[in-house]
Amino acid sequence: MRTQFLVELDARGGAASLDELNELFGAWLEGVYHRTRHSETTETPLERMMRGRSLRRATPAELHEAFLWSCTRTADKTGAVSLFGNHYEIDAALARSKVELVFDPFDLADIEVRYQGRSMGKAIPRRIHRHTHPRARPETDPAPKSSGIDYLGLVSARVAAEQAKRIAYTQLHLEPTDAGGKDSDGSSNDDNGNGDDDEEIER
Repeated sequence: MRTQFLVELDARGGAASLDELNELFGAWLEGVYHRTRHSETTETPLERMMRGRSLRRATPAELHEAFLWSCTRTADKTGAVSLFGNHYEIDAALARSKVELVFDPFDLADIEVRYQGRSMGKAIPRRIHRHTHPRARPETDPAPKSSGIDYLGLVSARVAAEQAKRIAYTQLHLEPTDAGGKDSDGSSNDDNGNGDDDEEIER
């Protein structure tokens, strides 16, 4: 949404009201997002939803693990390791062993030690000179370039046109009549021939 809908919304100068924002977002959601094939699933969100497959959601712990970085280091004979100028102490039983250091690239003071895939606790910081990984960069989105075309307006108009073709037959009804047998416009619907024709004959 951030790289598609919001970019187009900024390009058109935003929305004049909350109602217009909701209308534009609903049109984009139905007319673009739900119909765009996903590169990983090779399905559109609409197709995937209609199949009714129950998707497993990652737990917060799994999401946290997925974004951690790691480096391999060999502990010295005292059970110490270094990482980008920082020095840490680990379990003495791991002296001269190759260990995996797992960490958040933006917080090198908090490092987990793993040996052969098992967690061996936290490394104890002794000297910290660098707090972030040298390759860690905060995410920044480039400013979008306006095409000069009201893309969201075009999507909204297309979706509205498609919806107009879907006739709701259950909502169709006849014009109501009053108790005197007159249509809503006040004209008589008497089928007995006693209207103006009879008056004309009497004359």
